[in-house]
Amino acid sequence: MADKTKNMEKRPLGIAIVAILMIVFGLAEVATGFTHQFFGIHTSESALFTYSGAAIGVFYVLAGLLTLTMRKWAAALAIILLALDIIGRIALTVTGLYPTDSFEQTFAIIVGTAIAAIFAIYIGWKWKSFR
Repeated sequence: MADKTKNMEKRPLGIAIVAILMIVFGLAEVATGFTHQFFGIHTSESALFTYSGAAIGVFYVLAGLLTLTMRKWAAALAIILLALDIIGRIALTVTGLYPTDSFEQTFAIIVGTAIAAIFAIYIGWKWKSFR
């Protein structure tokens, strides 16, 4: 039993925090896809947004779960999923499914997309921590 504990590598706290935040933010995005409201921000109520928004949230959740594995292949896949999240957000904005009719809406979209990008950059920056 001691050998198992000795061989287990510790997950860096920063990576754990980022992974958990990705999971939480992804679940919030899935919920927003179905409710079309989140903290005063609204989205299109079309079926296209519902499924697209939920898919983007699932990408975010999966990226967080993959990051927790501490495997390089999983980190690479997490970065790809985060890139797809970013592309999806941009596509939803360009098509008008993420309305930009107020400062709050536009700010939320920009900040949310920037956070996803920062998470992807962070995972790449911590690449050597993955095995």
